[in-house]
Amino acid sequence: MMAKSGRKDTDGKKEPGIKRAAAQRGGKIEGGKIDGAKPDTVRKRTRTAAKPHGRQDRHNVILEGLGVAGGIGIGQVHLMETGDVHVPEYEIPVEKIEAELERFVAAREKAERQIKKLKTKSLDLHGSAAEEMGFLLDAHLQMLSSSRVTRGVEQRIRHHQNAEAAVQAEISKVAQDFAGLGDDYLAARATDVREVGARLLRNLTKTPYQAFKHLPAGSIVVAEELTPSDTALLDPKQIFGFATVLGGAESHTAIMARSLGIPAVLGIPDLLGRTKTGDIVIVDGTAGRVIINPGEALLADYRRRQGELERDVKQLARLRKLPAVTRDGRRVGLLANLELPREVAMAAQAGAEGIGLVRTEFLFMNREDLPSEDEQYRALREIIEGMEGRPVTIRTLDLGGDKLAVSLGDRLGESANPALGLRAIRLSLRERHLLDTQLAAILRAATHGTVRILLPMISSVGEVKQVREALVQVARRLKRRGAKVPDPLPSVGVMIEVPGAALAADALAQVSDFFAIGSNDLTMYTLAIDRGEEQVAHLYNPLHPAVLRLIQFATEAALRSGIQISICGEIAGDPRYTPLLLGLGIQDLSMASTSLPRVKQRIRNIDFVAATRCARLIMDQSDMGRIAMLLDDFNALAM
Repeated sequence: MMAKSGRKDTDGKKEPGIKRAAAQRGGKIEGGKIDGAKPDTVRKRTRTAAKPHGRQDRHNVILEGLGVAGGIGIGQVHLMETGDVHVPEYEIPVEKIEAELERFVAAREKAERQIKKLKTKSLDLHGSAAEEMGFLLDAHLQMLSSSRVTRGVEQRIRHHQNAEAAVQAEISKVAQDFAGLGDDYLAARATDVREVGARLLRNLTKTPYQAFKHLPAGSIVVAEELTPSDTALLDPKQIFGFATVLGGAESHTAIMARSLGIPAVLGIPDLLGRTKTGDIVIVDGTAGRVIINPGEALLADYRRRQGELERDVKQLARLRKLPAVTRDGRRVGLLANLELPREVAMAAQAGAEGIGLVRTEFLFMNREDLPSEDEQYRALREIIEGMEGRPVTIRTLDLGGDKLAVSLGDRLGESANPALGLRAIRLSLRERHLLDTQLAAILRAATHGTVRILLPMISSVGEVKQVREALVQVARRLKRRGAKVPDPLPSVGVMIEVPGAALAADALAQVSDFFAIGSNDLTMYTLAIDRGEEQVAHLYNPLHPAVLRLIQFATEAALRSGIQISICGEIAGDPRYTPLLLGLGIQDLSMASTSLPRVKQRIRNIDFVAATRCARLIMDQSDMGRIAMLLDDFNALAM
């Protein structure tokens, strides 16, 4: 199987100068990538990098970080910069000069709004990083106000030059003047001037973010940081791996990398200073290692490992048509999580029995307008039809935290802690037009297959009732306009991902048709751990007794009520946890398609009764070390 799966400003582009502050960091290539076992495993971006060290021998530069998506990628470095913007150049007639000036003013005002949002979001950085970023953003705002830059652009437009060409010419002249002053500090300001110019050009040309569009096959992306929106643009046929300075193992970027099957290593502090475009690199996503310009012996060794992984993947592929049944006959549902529509084929190829989680955020990313009902309907219909009758669970919009969308504009507002703020179902219920549009698209798409609706970040029975009422109202409106609607309406389930939902599971089960445990957020909220913050990431542990008890409580509530219970967090795709989850009573496991074969192999080697006894023993423990030991001992004996 050859499948490979910044803080960002509000228009989706990277900010090199800002990234410097946030990071605080002082030929034809043969090769490719092969998927490997998923490493130990979502939401906020990190500020400091893990494992700030590397080592160098006579032939190789070896840098270490966090391996977040397993496998080996070998290719040529592409240092990620801001995407290219095509700048048209033409003469403006006299009668259109005022309109052109207004167009430039609109682009400038939009840039100011974007930078002000960035400045607000920069306040959660630590110490001098926040201060330095604030200075940078203040400088950018000054350039956009009554400065030489804006006055120069306006003067060029009055001399009949179009706005894009005027910005490019003026920015180039000012940057050259700074660079030629002979002062290191002032010369460095040339970069800031170019960043402001790039922002203005993006706004004027409405250029979408397509930094990876023209990369040759075999590229390895190296960047300060990739957001989930960035990662969604990666084509596994072109990108054989990526590495970044910032990022956490449980970030949504890492989840998307695993879903796409692209080897990835994050959190390498000196990465950008040690690499350049054109270098040959190895990305070892399992070991958390990036090797720059490897010697022939090491390169040959990694190619051998690729071959072994490829043979392993082919062997696992033979399980595709076999059922996920334990040795003593217990059937387990194996479903796929879907980040992007192009993963449908991967899910089918991996033998998924359905889609346990469609993350609909892809519809809102990398764009400035909101998707229409028709656009959402077409995208969801394609997924449903692609599964050829197998069930598809569609989660309503779950934006917030590290998943930001320019298309939502100011709707998310400003929050000191986005993970606890206006996000997911809270946003949908406040902005009812967002929810109603999405529900209408889901209902129309549901006529093409078996569909369930999943509600994220539910914390109360009232929220579920509000969505059910909205669903009925939307169905009535669709019928009045002559649209086809499924009868009965799709099942409605809730995600158990906050402690309040787990503790209220008995009540939620009375208004829900099924549960899906989101172990990523459940662990984060239970332990008060920012999973993207390396200073506390070592405390993130789904084997914490409190997390396990919440999972057990929600599972038993579902079983008592006779509703289906699944888990769709990252632990569902890690074979290490499989016997514990089955022993607790989980019926279905939903995961990245690339993880399905290994989990199925694990299930077929497990005795369910023995797994249940192991789970009961584990639930009597209070020490995480003891829990881990019992689980690992069970796995070792059952191999």
